[in-house]
Amino acid sequence: MTELKKLAEKTENFWLATDEDREGEAIAWHLAEVLKLDRENTRRIVFDEITKDAILYAVANPRQIDQNLVDAQQARRILDRLVGFELSPILWKKVKPSLSAGRVQSVAVRLLVEREREIQDFKSTSSYKVSALFHIPNKENKKLQLKAELSRRLKDRQEALDFLEKCKDAEFKVNDIVTKPSKKSPAPPFTTSTLQQEASRKLGFSVAQTMKIAQSLYENGNITYMRTDSVHLSGLAINSAKEEITQEFGPEYATPRQFKTKTKGAQEAHEAIRPTYMNKHQIAGTPQEKKLYDLIWKRAIASQMSDAKLEKTTVTIDISTTDEDFIARGEVIKFDGFLKVYTESKDMEIDEEGEDGTGLLPPINTGDQLDARGIDAVEHFSQRPPRYTEASLVKKLEEMGIGRPSTYAPTISTIQQRGYVVKEEREGVSREYAVITLVKDQIKEEVKTEITGAEKNKLFPTDIGMVVTDFLCKYFQGIMDYNFTASVEKKFDEIALGKIVWYKMIDQFYKPFHQKVEETIEVSKRKTGERNLGIDPKTGKSVYVRIGKYGPLAQLGESINGKENGEGENVEKPRFAKLRPDQRLETISLEEALGLFELPRTLGKYEGHDVVVAIGRFGPYVRHQSAFYSLKKGVDDPYTIQLERASELIVEKRDADSKKVIKIFEENPEVRVLNGRWGPYISYQKNNYKIPKTTDPAGLSLEDCLELVEKGAKKPKRKGKQK
Repeated sequence: MTELKKLAEKTENFWLATDEDREGEAIAWHLAEVLKLDRENTRRIVFDEITKDAILYAVANPRQIDQNLVDAQQARRILDRLVGFELSPILWKKVKPSLSAGRVQSVAVRLLVEREREIQDFKSTSSYKVSALFHIPNKENKKLQLKAELSRRLKDRQEALDFLEKCKDAEFKVNDIVTKPSKKSPAPPFTTSTLQQEASRKLGFSVAQTMKIAQSLYENGNITYMRTDSVHLSGLAINSAKEEITQEFGPEYATPRQFKTKTKGAQEAHEAIRPTYMNKHQIAGTPQEKKLYDLIWKRAIASQMSDAKLEKTTVTIDISTTDEDFIARGEVIKFDGFLKVYTESKDMEIDEEGEDGTGLLPPINTGDQLDARGIDAVEHFSQRPPRYTEASLVKKLEEMGIGRPSTYAPTISTIQQRGYVVKEEREGVSREYAVITLVKDQIKEEVKTEITGAEKNKLFPTDIGMVVTDFLCKYFQGIMDYNFTASVEKKFDEIALGKIVWYKMIDQFYKPFHQKVEETIEVSKRKTGERNLGIDPKTGKSVYVRIGKYGPLAQLGESINGKENGEGENVEKPRFAKLRPDQRLETISLEEALGLFELPRTLGKYEGHDVVVAIGRFGPYVRHQSAFYSLKKGVDDPYTIQLERASELIVEKRDADSKKVIKIFEENPEVRVLNGRWGPYISYQKNNYKIPKTTDPAGLSLEDCLELVEKGAKKPKRKGKQK
């Protein structure tokens, strides 16, 4: 800023070219204020792509700073700080130190908490899906296969057995064939949220990773501005796309179209995310940049291509012994259109139990008799609600009008950094299911197993996230209300359009909110999510789980005041144990909690001394001869580790320590030559001193070391950079 001030003093005309969104407008305003720029000589220019044509057009069409946009950003910043600064101290007092709350982040966590409880309360039910494999004789006497499914699910095993029994002597005949034309239209070009979603599904990128790569693509002039909720394309972009499509695929593939933005309150006249040059198929850059650019190019080009033309066929197969029908479905692409370039992915979070119904059907005619080669009734279970991924959470936030393109990535990063949410993979569990088969008039039953409930890169609320959400929902229903958060965004939009005054909007919000804060401080009780799990049969003491100072814990017993032998006061303290990463306050059982108190446990003897494993403040460890050895995260489990493995950890740590010490002087033990992270150094009286690179550390004498210490002590300490 100092350098900018010096330059401003020597300059007559000023051009402010910050980003075109509200944040960029606010930055431009702050620069003008701090640098004390003459508004008459200051021009504000905006462009959504860093290309020569775009910049020249912006320079030719400057404007003044839009105060309405600045006010909208100012209102958002102030309101969010008021919420955070007033709510966070309450959480420190009532739940746990170092917590935070926010207008958008707390609502995002609420979505995850509510979904987790839906999953916990979900009761799976089973039904039977029946499918048949038919053979169709043709003119060459070759038997073609046709797969069909019963038009409904059967509710239980007995109904499935009864149906298969009816099929033993049944005849199967093609009753009806219906063929209908259909079409598929391309998706609009990317907005911020749809880019984040598709990059997650197709490329496996996190939301933050996508935005970082997109920022680089924008800065290098490869794509348009990446924070937008508009699907609008400029006329130039549409014409460029038409030319490229016609040249690459033919005129029949080009269908110029303009999409309408459905998102309410889409910010200003932004353009969708697209390549700056439609004829640029590839770019130079990192592999991640190339992949994301390829995705953006294909999506933008496909949006200007013709619809795909399909033909869908439905075959109804009559069963002579029952009113039920088998249904076979097929789909044929007559003209691929935009599918030649791009197919949009879907959130496959609930396993699809049926076939897609796509693909060719064999030649078949109404009235054909079919030969059933086998009929299967397979037990399927209803699917619980899916947990959110980063991408599906962004989609939900956008649908509900919570947040804006610039806030999605920071919000998701914040709730993970605060410890309210974790993103992780979890293994599934084995589950049995029944398969009943009819082949050649013989019914056979068998039980198979499948893995269910496996999760990959899903968002899970932590115990602290759930307790904080419960507290805020109880005392601040207004702030946690989804409609409130969305309505605030609308008010910001109205400020941006100049319809309302920003400080009046803040005043209307703050007075009742602050009063609610004062009331909550007085009437609310401490919230720890405590549950009484029952009584320990060995000790007769109560077992609790709750949030403690350092996180979720189990507690055995309570503080009891009593007299012992008539002398003084005896206080029996409870025991505490930290919950394991896969355990939750709301679902842990008494037996599981009691298992936590098995630590510390003695594994046996090594070198004649006990080896004890326990969990401390900084994680699980092995103790041997008053020395401590950390267990390896993700490898060693303190509840299952055996003596052999613990001994290996002891030996490994000793070897590492021995390599750390290069030289020790008996005449002055405080002087040591050690190996450190950045090379050899001298340790003396709790201070460290560099050893010159040209010096052999192993050849240093005590006098050499003290001389280097003296030289190092005389050197002035480097001061940190002033902000």
